[in-house]
Amino acid sequence: MKVQPDCLPCFFRQTVIALGQGTKSGRLQEKVIRGVLEEIERADLSKSPAHATTFIHRRIRDILKRDPFRKVKSDYNRIALKSYPRLSRFAARSRDPLLTAARLAIAGNIIDFGIFTSVDIDATVERALQGRIARDDYSAFKKAVNGTGDILYLADNAGEIVFDRILIETLRGMGKKVTLAVKGGPVLNDATIEDAAAAGLTDICPVVDNGSDCVGTILAMTSARFRRAYGAASLVISKGQGNFETLMDERADKHVFFLLQSKCGVVSRELGLPLKSMLLMEK
Repeated sequence: MKVQPDCLPCFFRQTVIALGQGTKSGRLQEKVIRGVLEEIERADLSKSPAHATTFIHRRIRDILKRDPFRKVKSDYNRIALKSYPRLSRFAARSRDPLLTAARLAIAGNIIDFGIFTSVDIDATVERALQGRIARDDYSAFKKAVNGTGDILYLADNAGEIVFDRILIETLRGMGKKVTLAVKGGPVLNDATIEDAAAAGLTDICPVVDNGSDCVGTILAMTSARFRRAYGAASLVISKGQGNFETLMDERADKHVFFLLQSKCGVVSRELGLPLKSMLLMEK
């Protein structure tokens, strides 16, 4: 998946969102915009949009001298945790807890401040529970889960990670060992160890960071420790668009399932699906 012309307005939109979260200083805002223009000019357009945005957001943080998404991440962890008890009980009591938990994990993927400035969690949960999964490989997913003991779960965003907790707890209730992988440093509103702890996940399963502040999972830019864990995993659950962009073309020597909502036109066209489609997709 390569950068498309449609990606360029999105790069600027992400910059504006970061500035809205990060500073009111006109001087800093101008400096960030000029820095982002330089990053776009030198971007490798043969690679995924996630590659380009990785360097864009590094530049933004470098200029601002802070993580502009730190507060919104904390806010949405707290907001999502308010829904956790009710949704966890709902999943556990449902006819197929694994399917319900997977749908809730997909619902959580709407919490993405690289794309949106606000989200309606309750409405998205309702849509995810009742709506059609456009690419639905659930039968293969359930078979793969039943056939393995060890699962590597690649987290996406803060807030969303609370919904991942429900799926992880469901998998653990099935006797599976789940290791959660988060980012090694801040980028956008992606989950880090701090967010995993806030969501209660560090008390539930092993949590590792991938040694990287990249958007998605760019394997060549992750730590050797993470690459060993990825290579050893028989089943990988990959959350979100960034992970989809960066892993979809990796060598398919293992079961990988992508759980996400297609939130931009480029990804939707790549998939041949309408915008806002829900996916539980086998690689």
